[in-house]
Amino acid sequence: MFQANSMTLITGSADQTAKLWNVETGAQLFTFNFDSPARSVDFAVGDKLAVITTDPFMELNSAIHVKRIARDPADQGGESVLILKGPQGRINRAVWGPLNRTIISAGEDAIVRIWDTETGKLLKESDKETGHKKTITSLAKAADGSHFLTGSLDKSAKLWDARTLELIKTYVTERPVNAVTMSPLLDHVVLGGGQDASAVTTTDHRAGKFEAKFFDKILQEEIGGVKGHFGPINALAFNPDGKSFSSGGEDGYVRLHHFDPDYFNIKI
Repeated sequence: MFQANSMTLITGSADQTAKLWNVETGAQLFTFNFDSPARSVDFAVGDKLAVITTDPFMELNSAIHVKRIARDPADQGGESVLILKGPQGRINRAVWGPLNRTIISAGEDAIVRIWDTETGKLLKESDKETGHKKTITSLAKAADGSHFLTGSLDKSAKLWDARTLELIKTYVTERPVNAVTMSPLLDHVVLGGGQDASAVTTTDHRAGKFEAKFFDKILQEEIGGVKGHFGPINALAFNPDGKSFSSGGEDGYVRLHHFDPDYFNIKI
């Protein structure tokens, strides 16, 4: 995850660390050490805070850590400003809500949660009836931060209001969803996934359904797909200008897709 000025990068790793990097030089600026693997990272608006999730490990439960980010790397410290605990299983994603007032988290227990960043209090939880039924694998915010998208192994993606946690839309597909993203330019939602990796070798790539699927955000209808991967897609991201997107899959490839002019005139 990059800072807004694209000068600093934060990464999380299974080696039980999260690291800050200088994007221009590749120099490592600081290491946050944990007692379990770091899963998800996100800079707050203003880049003065970062949220990092850690996995369950040995006797430790999954947790959400808030770290203060110093303007000068020489002043950087490793202590947590806030630690949030409670969800069962792994927390796969945690991101900042509007104006950094909340943190939105989701994971293996299939529940989306909104936390108060000042007090650490749990403010809202998604309804089990309308929410996801299986592990939430991915979470992506809209460019303006007003809503966000979740993808799940229950073969659906859901659009939520970032302040009220109201369910806005649901996108149904025929494969587990591992990655989601939204166009910053058009009302398009992209879902990526495919059958479980353990079963990939038993079928050819066409049966695995590994293409990125495009949906109309408002009408919830599928409008197209982009093929190319030979394994489940686990990562998706739009270029900030909305004119291209990238996908990363278990086949070991990252693919950069540039849209042709027809894409910007799709009619339903």
